[in-house]
Amino acid sequence: MGRLFGTDGVRGLVGVDLTEDLASRLGRAAVVVLTEHGERRPRVAVGRDPRESGSPLEAALVDGIRSAGGDALLLGVCTSPGVAFLTTSLEAQAGAVISASHNPAEYNGIKFFGSNGYKLPDDLEDEIEALVRRASGPVASRGPGEVHDLGDAGEGYLDHLTGTAMTSLHGVRVVVDCANGAASRIGPELLRRLGAEVVSINDRPDGRNINAGGGATSPDTVAKAVVELGADAGVAFDGDADRAMFADHTGRVVDGDHVLAACALHLHDRGELPGDLVVSTVMANLGFRIAMREAGIEVLATRVGDRYVLEEMLRSGAVLGGEQSGHVIFLRHATTGDGLLTAVQFLTLARRNGQSVAELAACMEKFPQVLHNVPVPEVDRLAEAAAVWEAVRASEAELGEHGRVLVRASGTEPLIRVMVEARSEEEAESHAEAIASAVRASLG
Repeated sequence: MGRLFGTDGVRGLVGVDLTEDLASRLGRAAVVVLTEHGERRPRVAVGRDPRESGSPLEAALVDGIRSAGGDALLLGVCTSPGVAFLTTSLEAQAGAVISASHNPAEYNGIKFFGSNGYKLPDDLEDEIEALVRRASGPVASRGPGEVHDLGDAGEGYLDHLTGTAMTSLHGVRVVVDCANGAASRIGPELLRRLGAEVVSINDRPDGRNINAGGGATSPDTVAKAVVELGADAGVAFDGDADRAMFADHTGRVVDGDHVLAACALHLHDRGELPGDLVVSTVMANLGFRIAMREAGIEVLATRVGDRYVLEEMLRSGAVLGGEQSGHVIFLRHATTGDGLLTAVQFLTLARRNGQSVAELAACMEKFPQVLHNVPVPEVDRLAEAAAVWEAVRASEAELGEHGRVLVRASGTEPLIRVMVEARSEEEAESHAEAIASAVRASLG
């Protein structure tokens, strides 16, 4: 068994990496660790996305929670950020979401939140993992815990989201791509409550079609639907709805960089952006960086991954951060990236300003971006590949202030990722291929 907890909980192929036995042991270990840290009878809020494997994994996780003397609060199908919110509002000692987010249906995962709605600290995850690895799990000395079905708890989450809107969406026609995931009911309902005319697609989960052919990882689907249906805008969520991507009325995809830029400028203009800071990752588009610099906003860049964005936000005191992929964190309203909250903030901001989504997104010019993934036997050799870095320096010198180069080893695959931004697609492709060739020659 390799390390269980990755950057976003425990995740893998169901029946191979993630089994019902492992889910039970995780539930049991989590309660024991919480008890050791002073929680007398831990209550754990449990939600899941609609994957076929979700119900049996939920049953196993709950069995583990009960066997260690904890109480399980069942939320049913619920978004990941919804579980985080409800963990705090229900005053539970922890939350657990069973989801593999944007991954296909054959995957699933388990992620824990603390009582404050943030992901459990690494040291607590390490304690849980150490207990899971023991041959026999702990058993409650005071008898098993209880199970409470809280099927209506999601109403409180909906009320919270609608309360963050800047104005109504009356008169706005929106296509909502639910990815056949956890937002299939709540996503369209949320925007309807704000007054929008909603056309929902990929909203009939059958346990096997989550993230299939649509959603935030395939935003061209909602973009095409917006044009075909003559809608004003579109929004696409992923399986657990922690991210959102948009489309304007022309069918152009509007990503997390556009959303982050528009919201940062809005908060900056209102004097509500502490330190004039916004947090993004090294993958943020050059156009985003230029727009922020011209507005007097400092961009703090992190490694790729919303957990790193959140860590930097908490360290720096920033209230807004996100990723190009659609994870956006509004720290004044949520403790994690929330696609539904992002939809409310971005769409109502456009409406408040009297702008279309296209006009709001035009606050930054997106530079063409080319990404090459180069397979290599050993990614660790990148740092010493002199010819690669010589090619990088040559491209940077030629591009000057009108381009950007990023070369990094993948954290999950044997790949070197070569990203180049330039004034044109052709120029970016030329430089990316030159650097990729140097990677292949040096490391292939």
